Formats: sequence, structure tokens, C-alpha cells
Amino acid sequence: MPRPVTPALTVDIIIQLTDRSNSPIVLIERKYPPPGWAIPGGFVDVGETVESAAVREAKEETNLDVTLTHLLGCYSDPQRDSRGHTVSLVYIADAVGEPRAQDDAKNVKIWDLKALPEQLAFDHDRILRDYLYFRQAGKLPSLTV
Repeated sequence: MPRPVTPALTVDIIIQLTDRSNSPIVLIERKYPPPGWAIPGGFVDVGETVESAAVREAKEETNLDVTLTHLLGCYSDPQRDSRGHTVSLVYIADAVGEPRAQDDAKNVKIWDLKALPEQLAFDHDRILRDYLYFRQAGKLPSLTV
């Protein structure tokens, strides 16, 4: 039986800096198209768990060692990435220290949740709305179809 054609599997990591007041988050400015600010993340390698991929991508893009705390959700809208259909598992993680842009990140910045950038890549505005709900309500957002 031929192998099915499926969407690419990715991870995104909302990094909370727990050594700072109000635990701001880290976003990267993308070096490659599509442009904009983004939650750090990337593709899962064959033979790698999604959790390992999340820890690896966080380190590669921000130079931070993270501890995964929650799975925020799975985002699979076929239109979420202009480069092709991707499915992303989005994790929340804690870290301490000073992030540094690396790999696919042109820039890195620490953002207060009350002052997030307007130009976000992909569907990261929706993901960050879900994250804000999680932070405020203490529970995961409802699933949407």
C-alpha cells in the first residue's frame, strides 16, 4: 500500500520567562518568508518525538533551555501556512535567561502580553488569543472545527 500524502508536522513553543515579572513571552522575527513575528517553532524530524522537537526548536531559535509545561492545542487549518499544509502542536514552556536570536530567527524580543506585535506570522494571532485565555481562565480553550 502506498504511503498517504499528509500535512507536514510542526511544533510551536510559547516560552514564558519565569524569572521576570508577569512571565512575558519570547517571540522571534522571522528571517525567511513569510515575514512577521512568530512563536518559536519548526518542523519535527523523522524519528523525533514532538516533545523533543519542541525543546530542540526553542534552543535553536532562542538559545533558551525550556521545560515543557502544557500542550495548548493542535492547529491544523490547511490555510495556516502559505507555504503548504502544516499541522502544529503548540506547547507552553518555562525558561529563564536572556534569549538570543539564532537559526531561522532574524531577531528575538521579549513581549508583555498586553503589548503584543500587530504583524504576526501564520495563525499565531489565534494561538496567542488561546494562550491568553489559558493564562486568564486557567483552562484550555474550547475546541473549534
